[in-house]
This record gives sequence, structure tokens and C-alpha cells, in this order.
Amino acid sequence: QLQLVESGGGLVQPGGSLRLSCAASGFTLGHYGIGWFRQAPGKEREGVSCISRSGRTTAYANSVKGRFTISRDIVKNTIYLQMNSLQIEDAALYYCAASLMPLQDMCHMTKAEYIYWGQGTQVTVSS
Repeated sequence: QLQLVESGGGLVQPGGSLRLSCAASGFTLGHYGIGWFRQAPGKEREGVSCISRSGRTTAYANSVKGRFTISRDIVKNTIYLQMNSLQIEDAALYYCAASLMPLQDMCHMTKAEYIYWGQGTQVTVSS
């Protein structure tokens, strides 16, 4: 059974950092591209970052570029999202998801093409 489990969320002050984890089971990361998405109350779910099946390609939303870094540990079958310089507007429920990207170096954040989703981890940014 394919499963994604997020962890690492919490309460942080503006300017602080968090590292989210997405533990995958039932499949290997090399077969799926992984994306991080977030959804704040009253807003659409939006793409934050993605990493290709090969791990060689990453992409970021403009709002997080230079502050967030996506990475993966093949041995642990886990994807990470390092979030630095957090801002009030980064507060949201963060999800990881898996997509059968046709090319191994392909990465996108089209949420309709992600087929497996985790339950999310809450990130709160407040002073």
C-alpha cells in the first residue's frame, strides 16, 4: 500500500526555520516525482516545490525561492523541505504528494497530476 506521511510542522516565529519530512512507503522514490503543496484557510492549495524521479531536477514557487530547499534521502525513502526565513504568509497545512512523471528529470507542480497525497502537517508562523 502506497503511503506518504508528513511530519515536522509546528509553531515558529517569523524569520525562523522548520524542516518538514515526507516518509514514503509502498513505493520507491525513483519511480515518482514528489511535490510539496500547501493550503491556508480560505485559499486554494498551491504548489511549493517539487523534485523529479531522478532527483536531479527541482523547482520552487516564486514566493519561496531562495528560502526553501527540497531534498531526498533514497536510503530512508524520505523527502525533506527545509524552510528558512519563514514569513507569516507561509503558515498553512503542508502536504507532500507523488506523481508518475513521464520523464525522470521532469518536475512540475500541477496538483491535478499528483495521485497520492499525505494527510498534511501544520505550519504556524506567529510572533
